[in-house]
Amino acid sequence: MTRELRLAVLGDSLAAGTGAPRPGDGLGPRLADGLAAGGAPTALRVLAVPGAVTRDLGPQVAAACAWPADVALLVVGGNDLVHGAPVEESVAHLERAVADLRAAGADVLVVPVPDLSVVVHVPPPLRPVVRAAAAALRAAQAAAVLRSGGRTVEPSAATTARFAAEPDLFSADRFHPSGAGYGVLAGELLPALAAVVRRRPGTTRAGPGD
Repeated sequence: MTRELRLAVLGDSLAAGTGAPRPGDGLGPRLADGLAAGGAPTALRVLAVPGAVTRDLGPQVAAACAWPADVALLVVGGNDLVHGAPVEESVAHLERAVADLRAAGADVLVVPVPDLSVVVHVPPPLRPVVRAAAAALRAAQAAAVLRSGGRTVEPSAATTARFAAEPDLFSADRFHPSGAGYGVLAGELLPALAAVVRRRPGTTRAGPGD
């Protein structure tokens, strides 16, 4: 009997599911359920820590490697942007995290920093600046992930526009996604995650597209 796929979710509050009304409404549980529904029974460990910046990934990575995880999903970068962490520093820590996970045998999928200009707390005059800063960090993250053997996936422009236009996709704090928001994000990310799972040796089914 084939054992369950081991999925570790690392990163910050988005990865941890902050804002979801119930634990099962967060990103990790939704993705694990989606993989299972596609024929890949999945054991999930959410190792993410709300408030984490990229330099904080070390203990999470160590826990994922010790398990060991088959697939690691990293959602990180938002707090780096909010706190003004140097791009070079953030990218170096991300590259190390992905390399360590890959060396431990995990496939790695990274969700780079989102476009935080859609958050209601950002004053309209500052939104172009925030959008540009997020885009610059996202591009640097993508290059680092590819160098270290991982893959990236990010919400589409249409999904970003939905978050800008639909207040109910945010939780009461107006920063983190609501249960509905996590549903939208999971639906966007699941095909890419399923594709990573399908590439693993011995995996025949995993989510949409099968």
